[in-house]
Amino acid sequence: MGLLDIFKSSKKEQGTEKDEAEALGWDAITAECERIYPGKEPIHHYGTLIKWRFGGNDPLDGISIYDGGEYWHFVTFGLSELYIKETDDKEISGYGMEFTFKLKKDDYEDEEAEMKCICGILQSIARITFTKGETFRPYEYLYTGQTQGIDTKMQSNITGFITIPDKEFRTIDTPNGKVEFVEFIGVTNDELLAIQNGETDVEGLYRTLGNDVTDYNRSSFY
Repeated sequence: MGLLDIFKSSKKEQGTEKDEAEALGWDAITAECERIYPGKEPIHHYGTLIKWRFGGNDPLDGISIYDGGEYWHFVTFGLSELYIKETDDKEISGYGMEFTFKLKKDDYEDEEAEMKCICGILQSIARITFTKGETFRPYEYLYTGQTQGIDTKMQSNITGFITIPDKEFRTIDTPNGKVEFVEFIGVTNDELLAIQNGETDVEGLYRTLGNDVTDYNRSSFY
């Protein structure tokens, strides 16, 4: 399955009774979401039908989407330890990170399809971590090598990503260790090539973009 495989699940899967009773990591992420969006429930939550540890294809247990006003704010659950502590490192929860992403609202033909498409991309990036052990930290870039857009119609200029620390989510201390929220921002192929060629770096490109919201309709800065 490729980077643009669409995440097909539409309901939050219920875990085992033990999981539900000990979802301390999950609860800590939810509490941070509630701090940022007080009194608001996620507008959607997409959960895996078959969890990764039970042989499923999707490594993330779930992705919540909040209404950020001019954008949708995606938050992952599953790169950190959501339930019981399983790793030896008491300071870090799982891989020590969760992903976030902000997609600008627009006149989309099918809004939910675009949301599911982003969920599928986040699952695919998380799959890299689960299968290859590669972690993603702020101020890195992900060059996909593709020229088609990441939107459902594959027509936008946005083909890859840079990462920053999410400015709204704090690094949190959970019962299972620390979790950092790494935000992905969609960028163009030419912008990624500019990084590779040394014309700029990730922080420089982020300053040029001027914000952290992915806009499918913007022009490339390079």
